[in-house]
Amino acid sequence: MKTCIRSISSVAAMTAAWAMVNMTTALPALAQAAAPPAPPATLNSGDTAWMLTSTVIVLMMTIPGLALFYGGMVRKKNALATVMQSFSAACLLSIVWMVVGYSIAFGDGGSLNAYMGGFGKMFFAGMTKEGLFAPLTIPESVFATFQMTFAIITPALIAGAVADRMKFSSFLVFITLWLIIVYAPICHWVWGGGFLGEGGIMDFAGGTVVHINSGVAGLVAALVLGRRKGYGTENMAPHNLVYTAMGAAFLWVGWFGFNGGSAGAANDSAGMAILVTQICAAAAALAWMFAEWITHGKPSILGIASGAIAGLVVITPAAGFVDPKGALLMGLIGGIVCFIASTGIKRMLGYDDSLDVFGIHGVGGFTGAILTGVFAVAAIGGEGKSGLLEGNAAQVGIQFYGTIATIVWCAAATFVILMVVKLFMGLRVDEQTEVEGLDIRLHGEVVP
Repeated sequence: MKTCIRSISSVAAMTAAWAMVNMTTALPALAQAAAPPAPPATLNSGDTAWMLTSTVIVLMMTIPGLALFYGGMVRKKNALATVMQSFSAACLLSIVWMVVGYSIAFGDGGSLNAYMGGFGKMFFAGMTKEGLFAPLTIPESVFATFQMTFAIITPALIAGAVADRMKFSSFLVFITLWLIIVYAPICHWVWGGGFLGEGGIMDFAGGTVVHINSGVAGLVAALVLGRRKGYGTENMAPHNLVYTAMGAAFLWVGWFGFNGGSAGAANDSAGMAILVTQICAAAAALAWMFAEWITHGKPSILGIASGAIAGLVVITPAAGFVDPKGALLMGLIGGIVCFIASTGIKRMLGYDDSLDVFGIHGVGGFTGAILTGVFAVAAIGGEGKSGLLEGNAAQVGIQFYGTIATIVWCAAATFVILMVVKLFMGLRVDEQTEVEGLDIRLHGEVVP
């Protein structure tokens, strides 16, 4: 009898213990199921203030930054026409972005969402003062305007490749079509839920979306339009390098909003993005300056300014993923690579990319995108955001795939757009206009 009682007690104890083990194992799942859902994102005034500031200084990159940078590098007879291209782009592309560009880039594309957004956000439909751009804690109106400044400067950059010879009317039609067909879809691919972003590409602020995109388009446009009259035989030196240096300075300052603002908040990611931006730009400027000094015997203000812009381009995709040491190395590499592309390779191949859009933005964007896959560190970018040096060699392949996809679509679509515009309107000014200057012939004005 006692033996039977002991057996029953043992069985009861084992059953209780087993139940306790099962309950302990199940508790996390039960707790998770019982936990209330995460609270919805709420407006953060600090984040909003930082993004408003970033938006203002990114717009400053185009007007006056790019306008002065490009305007000083062309000959005096084309200075106003070049400034006009930047200023008109800021006006025209703001409206195109409102009407359809933002919707294609950040709308819901349904079954086609891997490739483009839909049209549900045309004319900023559904945007209210209470609406946030989740998961960010800023109003959607602020996010849309911040992205608008990117959509302005990217097509405006292309103007540097066709300076001195493109019809103003054709330029306006071209950048309108280019934003809709090229920029907005690629923006969606990377940042709007498309296949590149979902596939793991790291592009913090626009190495593919902005720089490879504009650089490749610039090269295609330069090849389609052909060389300037007198290229290689006439003096085409910049007419005012003080303007160019001032423009480069505005661009450099604005780039803190460009990269820092891409964090979407006033946080440690924004702070690190600004730090590495400064380091990379400075390193690339020095690398270009010394490369030019050694090669040509004298360091120039145009060279150091171009080097700084090259460094800013190179760090753009990596700004939220690399540490200061990585930024330093990226700047040194990028400055030298872009110097070689903008001087030696350009001269060797003989194409007339007037203001080195491809050499700085195309080559610099590609270099930065690949080096992001090398120097990215999880301690900066977060879990899963590491590169080759931390053992994630596959990230280099992902970066390469993203750049090739961008190059192929941009080159093909840009060529088609140019051919259509050429068929209906023509692309290039007549010879007399090119000789006398675009300022007086197209705009009825001259620099005194």
